[in-house]
Amino acid sequence: MQKILEVNNLAVSFDTYAGEVQAVRGVTFHLNSQETLAIVGESGSGKSVTVQTIMKLLPNPPARIKNGTINYNGKELTKLTDKQMERIRGKEISMIFQDPMTSLNPTMKVGDQIIEGIKKHEKINQSDAVARALEMLTMVGIPSPKENMARYPHQFSGGMRQRVMIAIALACNSNVLLADEPTTALDVTMQAQILRLMNDLKDNLGTAIVLITHDMGVVAQMADRIAVMYGGKIVETGTAEDIFYNPQHPYTWGLLQSMPSHSKPRGGRLSVIPGTPPDMLTPPKGCAFAARCLYCMNICKEVDPELTLIVGEHQSACWLQDPSAPKVDRPKLDHAARQLGGM
Repeated sequence: MQKILEVNNLAVSFDTYAGEVQAVRGVTFHLNSQETLAIVGESGSGKSVTVQTIMKLLPNPPARIKNGTINYNGKELTKLTDKQMERIRGKEISMIFQDPMTSLNPTMKVGDQIIEGIKKHEKINQSDAVARALEMLTMVGIPSPKENMARYPHQFSGGMRQRVMIAIALACNSNVLLADEPTTALDVTMQAQILRLMNDLKDNLGTAIVLITHDMGVVAQMADRIAVMYGGKIVETGTAEDIFYNPQHPYTWGLLQSMPSHSKPRGGRLSVIPGTPPDMLTPPKGCAFAARCLYCMNICKEVDPELTLIVGEHQSACWLQDPSAPKVDRPKLDHAARQLGGM
């Protein structure tokens, strides 16, 4: 498959009064055309900073790209000026943000917000722009689109606002959609509708999607490939089948164990990963997950492991992959594999 987006050794920091916050520390991944790549991990792992850096939305200062490249269809995005990026944002690469209530302009009618993006990127007259906006609202399932174009964001439900955000993001037929937790705070029924809509858009329009989430259930429904992030780094990556059926990193095991399951005792406690994420003002010397890992060895605290190839595209950054590492009893994750298999 053709690679449409390549991120290589990306490092992003924030300069604060307390010191340098190393939010992203050497992230490498690629996105193929017409696929969904899910980036998963706890809050603070660097997921949102990574995709906002791709869009060059982080203010400098305090944010700065310390290292790395972001290549989109032959264009090196880190070298582009703000004016050059404006031609790409919304036209070729679009983004859905976590909270549509704060992302939509509360003083503008939703129709005007869709039309604004269309007219910015395409040579089109007002009547054609209005027709395109109506078409987009219809496509994302907004009822009575003509009437709803004249309404303000506060007059919509959370799910309808998120659909408006998707309409804005796809109004110019973007090649890449960056979806930053698009189903956060939505009820399960609306969440399922939004995910189904995104899958339909990928199939019908050929849009490639980077999905940011910490919900492994959503990942099971959406992802072709998965990158697991922790402490500003990717600690495991592979196909959805690799991650759900044959996970190799202890952090991935913890994420999958935390998934609810019908097989778990009714009223029992959900599994959790003990401890807290590392302080990125002073990242650990070795593996960032070492302090919370049940399988931690002395070398884990001293040397940060590199990604090791398992098979195909499946890679894991863990010293357990070393031939001299002790064999460990890995947790049973049948419920996670069943969730993927049942989608």
